[in-house]
Amino acid sequence: MDEKIGKYEFVAEPFHVDFRGRLSLGILGNHLLNCASFHAKDRGFGIATLNEQHYTWVLSRLVIEMDSYPMDYKKFSIETWVENVYSLFTDRNYRIAGENGETMGYARSIWAMISMEDRKPINLLKINDGKIMDYISDYPCPIEKPSRIKVMETAPAMTHRVIYSDLDINGHMNSIRYIEHVLDLFDIEYYRKYNIRRFEIAYVAESYFGDTLEFFTEETGDNSFNVEIRKNGNEVVCRCLVRFG
Repeated sequence: MDEKIGKYEFVAEPFHVDFRGRLSLGILGNHLLNCASFHAKDRGFGIATLNEQHYTWVLSRLVIEMDSYPMDYKKFSIETWVENVYSLFTDRNYRIAGENGETMGYARSIWAMISMEDRKPINLLKINDGKIMDYISDYPCPIEKPSRIKVMETAPAMTHRVIYSDLDINGHMNSIRYIEHVLDLFDIEYYRKYNIRRFEIAYVAESYFGDTLEFFTEETGDNSFNVEIRKNGNEVVCRCLVRFG
């Protein structure tokens, strides 16, 4: 395999699957973010190294598109690579494969590097002499890039107060927790009948302990839904697309 591509092995543990025995999307999301961390660390751009310079990575967008999901106790792998590097953002892609190497799905993500002191973006091309450019790969990722999501609904479908278990090491709400809360918006019969084929999330702002989040949903047809999360009134925190199939 191309040395620019990282490959990491996993098992769908029974406490990582849903009531149907399929790997949950939240756990898959965590694995994707961990693979990004492993891949960056091995190439000199890991969180620990960046923290010494008072920098850190932040996730801006994530798209997951799955044809099938790993079942309980089954082995699977995730490959990850850098597709593009811009001055303020980088595109990172993923391939999820079953234990026999068959493709189960793909994912796309967009990341930014920010200063831990003022939360402002850092020019990626000026970090480590721009060596991140050495890891760009043309390995294919055949799913569509993130779309633009709009929600006009004014009545929230759910309200949630950010609590201790929502928080990450930075003291704000964990990016995967947004995904899990969005998935809780749908009736269990949807999950009995359908799988999540595509999930998109675009992060706009951070939320903290005690913030009140409101979830607004709109059905857009073909078992697709747009979701917008707002905090403490009208400040948008993130936007999502959920497509069942």
